[in-house]
Amino acid sequence: MKKIIGILIFGFSLFGCKEKISEKREFEEKVEFNQRLANELKRMAEIDQIAAYIPQGEYKKMTDEQWNSFKDSVFTTHEKRLKQILDQYGFVGFDLAGKEGSQNFWLMVQHSDHNPDFQKEVLKKMKSEVDKGNAKPSNYGLLVDRVMLNIGKQQVYGTQVDYNMETGQAFPRDLKDRAEINKRRKSIALEPIEEYLNGMSEMHFEMNKEGYLKKGIREPKLYKVE
Repeated sequence: MKKIIGILIFGFSLFGCKEKISEKREFEEKVEFNQRLANELKRMAEIDQIAAYIPQGEYKKMTDEQWNSFKDSVFTTHEKRLKQILDQYGFVGFDLAGKEGSQNFWLMVQHSDHNPDFQKEVLKKMKSEVDKGNAKPSNYGLLVDRVMLNIGKQQVYGTQVDYNMETGQAFPRDLKDRAEINKRRKSIALEPIEEYLNGMSEMHFEMNKEGYLKKGIREPKLYKVE
């Protein structure tokens, strides 16, 4: 009888222990929203977007050398801070900084092309957040393609493009298995490649409209969408 009671006590003790471990894990996995971080990422992203596009406003007065120096300074400085954030929190998911904060973190990582090892480190941590529904799968695909090209391999989802300067038409750079591209894109919630390339062509044309009009090109050449 004493032996049976002992077994029961041990069992209840073990069950209680498992409950405490479960509660601890749930507590550890719960992430508190960080407004300060979200605000910081927003400020950084605003500067990032200035550097990521063609010079506007006062920046037009810069020489090519000054502009390139400014861009490099923005991207490298931001990367140092992004690395600190990654080490402390992992990939910034929706729960930590909201959808905008997560988007801003990812956006700036995209511009760390000078350091593909850092981008790969981000990808590993981003994948687990995507699997949990805590990060945007299409953004993951965009970063995958960027990293693949940066390390000399073919891109998977066709998100990185170049342009035919005679027609304004976008085309994917060094793409793996074109026949299955839309199937892969659909798996991460991306539109068909033809729609994507047409959107990129139109955006590129508007940004460079003056030059195209001088060539007599009034609109970009687009792909047929089925």
